[in-house]
Amino acid sequence: MEPNPYASSGAAPAAESQSGVKWRFPAIHPEGRKFGAIAIGITLLFWVLGWKPLAWLMAGVSIWVFAFFRDPVRATPQGQDLLVAPADGLITLIQRVPPPREIAGEEGIGSGLMTRVSIFMSVFDVHINRTPISGTVRQVVYISGKFINADLDKASEDNERQHIVVERADGLRIGFTQIAGLVARRIVPFVKPGDVVAAGQRIGLIRFGSRVDIYLPEGTAPRVTLGQRTVAGETVIAKLGESEAVSGIFQ
Repeated sequence: MEPNPYASSGAAPAAESQSGVKWRFPAIHPEGRKFGAIAIGITLLFWVLGWKPLAWLMAGVSIWVFAFFRDPVRATPQGQDLLVAPADGLITLIQRVPPPREIAGEEGIGSGLMTRVSIFMSVFDVHINRTPISGTVRQVVYISGKFINADLDKASEDNERQHIVVERADGLRIGFTQIAGLVARRIVPFVKPGDVVAAGQRIGLIRFGSRVDIYLPEGTAPRVTLGQRTVAGETVIAKLGESEAVSGIFQ
């Protein structure tokens, strides 16, 4: 994670903030380089064999593979009570549900009903996931399962998934779940219990289409609406203790 030169003093001066930020080409995460190399190898093999149409098709697949594993830099809003989006994608579900049994109870995120915000990632979205808050990773629980469409409600209970619980210094715990989708076949963690993470820090990825659920504690309403797109590490999902939900319109 790159340091923020204005973290200690608040917002950057207007002139510096306008001239100091430049677009950069997203890096490719190391996890994706081997897949890209395989796709390029197949492309070259088809070309050498004279199968030009297939070679051009695989060239397009190669570009898509590298794009899938892109890992852009994100500017994470700073604030003690802000929860930032753990994933890029489309908000498809906002529901009141009990927490997953694997991370429920006193040692987890509690047992009462919570607001679950589900973010669906298509195969065209960035698939690097990030932690919504700063703190210490208390739980990383992997559960094997099915590979049904991650856009469906029952994917939260049926699909391959991984729960992560992060605890702030004041004891508040936030849980979120990486869920494999119809095409996804592996969830790759970057963290383990005991690791200290900063809000917006990379914590893992899911290969090839999936979903991430975040569970908001009692008394906290989402600042996002159904149909809204989120940017991992940047979009503010909620502010802790803020109970007034927002609404939106399609236009």
